[in-house]
Amino acid sequence: MKNYFVPMRTGLCNRQWRNIQKLAFALALITCLLTANSPAQTAKTTQSYLLVLNKAENTLAIIDPQKFDILARIPTGEGPHEVIVSADGKTAFVANYGTQQTLGSSLSVIDLVTRKETKRVDLGALRRPHGIVEAGGKIYFTCEVNRLVARFDPATNSVDWIMGTGQNATHMLVISPDQKKIYTANIASDTVTAMEFAAAPPAQSKITHIPVGKQPEGIALSPDVRELWVGHNGDGKVSIIDTATNIVKETVQVGEVPIRVKFTPDGKRVLISDPKSGDLIVFDAATRKQVKRIAVGETPVGILITPDGKRAFVATMQANRVAVINLEDLTVTHRIEPGKGPDGLAWAAY
Repeated sequence: MKNYFVPMRTGLCNRQWRNIQKLAFALALITCLLTANSPAQTAKTTQSYLLVLNKAENTLAIIDPQKFDILARIPTGEGPHEVIVSADGKTAFVANYGTQQTLGSSLSVIDLVTRKETKRVDLGALRRPHGIVEAGGKIYFTCEVNRLVARFDPATNSVDWIMGTGQNATHMLVISPDQKKIYTANIASDTVTAMEFAAAPPAQSKITHIPVGKQPEGIALSPDVRELWVGHNGDGKVSIIDTATNIVKETVQVGEVPIRVKFTPDGKRVLISDPKSGDLIVFDAATRKQVKRIAVGETPVGILITPDGKRAFVATMQANRVAVINLEDLTVTHRIEPGKGPDGLAWAAY
């Protein structure tokens, strides 16, 4: 190549040769930039995982949501009931509720990349942590015995905010994306507590207790934050609350024990699990009409809907299984066996 290339230069003047060199350099630079920014080089692979709490064996199962393989079972504290994932999808936070004999008082922090519990946060006098939500990088959770909502800051490894409800058995909670509204279901007081803030807590706040039906537990905030649906275990009904006024605007009979309530991401449908009937009940959010009842198995409790809204997972606690639901045709497509007593579910992607 050298012997061929050099003679070709001899027939050119210095200016022409410099121009050729500049053009070659420019073409090489463009090629490098195109290669560096090609989809093959820049595409980031994101893997998703289904997380299932097995509260009868104190484990968190990590599951491939496509092949349904159990990838790991990680020990947690005693009686894990609910789980949430950090915004980056790499850390799970588990509320260790305890058992009938033991009052739980800890949060398990689990690294989903290494698949290990990295710490167990001792909550001290805060007992029976249950409902748990991530917002703004912090972890909000209820404490049933203490009748309050608390907030854990992973950055400082400490509880940095607490607000009491004054109601009995504060159990499940939801929070608006801007952290200005928190709602909790108080099972033994037959109320929902609305906490409204000028900004994220601990900003100035207002508390309202909203009377609903018997034994409210399942609770869901619509994607547009305009409605709050609350299931009553004691009478089989759902209260629909107008979040602008904090008033129940409608009550709908849905089943026998509507223990969990979830909106689809588009807000068009509401999924309700009924452990007494063994059904997942699908409602039209606008018309308040039942769309279908799906027999999912013995004692359905926790519900998870995938971010794309195409599938739902329902933990059937007594059957030790999780039912996989196709939300396009509302059929059960698969059953997973994650462990003993599955309940709380979460979705992780990183």
